[in-house]
Amino acid sequence: MTAPAGSLTISGAETVASAVTALFVPGDRPERFAKAAAAGAGVVIIDLEDAVAPGAKSAALTAAVEAVAPSDGGAGVRALVRVNPQGSDHYDADITLLLSASRMPGSGLLGIVVPKAEDPAALRQLRSDMPNHLALVPLVESALGVVNAVELARVPGVTRLAFGAIDFALDIDADGGDRFLDHARAQLVLASRAAGIAAPLDSPSTDIKDTIRVTASARLARNFGFGGKLCIHPTQLAPVHGAFAPTEADVEWALSVIGAEGGAAQVDGQMIDRPVTERAKRILQRAGKEQ
Repeated sequence: MTAPAGSLTISGAETVASAVTALFVPGDRPERFAKAAAAGAGVVIIDLEDAVAPGAKSAALTAAVEAVAPSDGGAGVRALVRVNPQGSDHYDADITLLLSASRMPGSGLLGIVVPKAEDPAALRQLRSDMPNHLALVPLVESALGVVNAVELARVPGVTRLAFGAIDFALDIDADGGDRFLDHARAQLVLASRAAGIAAPLDSPSTDIKDTIRVTASARLARNFGFGGKLCIHPTQLAPVHGAFAPTEADVEWALSVIGAEGGAAQVDGQMIDRPVTERAKRILQRAGKEQ
């Protein structure tokens, strides 16, 4: 399927693939949608799942659809929507109305986040029903999801994976601390790389006011090879962006490496070969200082 007439030049999939931060906003709090969109996140996720009580699911879906595809024909809020899990009582209605909204003039729907993603066949079916311009983000939150991560990432049209650490820790009966879930994080990064898709989004930090801990969690994710991080509050956005951006020391090192490329065999005692220079180029690219 092709993007509808009048759609954004940059597709939802492209926007989501490059986002460093993804900010959740509860689907039953429509008064917060515009504020979330203006908060500076790479992408907003309107949440119909965990943030919404069972009795408010239908109202949240209605609010999300009206937000991304207003009935008055105006421009919709640009956002992903996290639907309810595949197989749940609300899933079919979520998908039907959202895909219909995606084809409305002025629709701002960027794509769909699928929670508790485990079944590659179910993802393939969903992807086949979606317009190509929409992003598809499987949220891996269970042992089966991690075991199937490569297959999930290889479903044609999947944009990137995301990690849900809290539900994963519950599923395997582990402590929810970052370091106890290192193996799962590594699996998602490796699966994404093997499948040739964008680096995954890490689970949100549960700290909201403690920006030092938010920064530490984001740096850990960056060092694992994640491409960004989910966020649950606007105060987390700046620390996460900062943690994923190269430091001044990183940039200085990269410049010194590029300056020595093709010349000296080492810089500051470090051998300079192709992997090192390629890493330096990536750092400069992220910093906006390409040579």
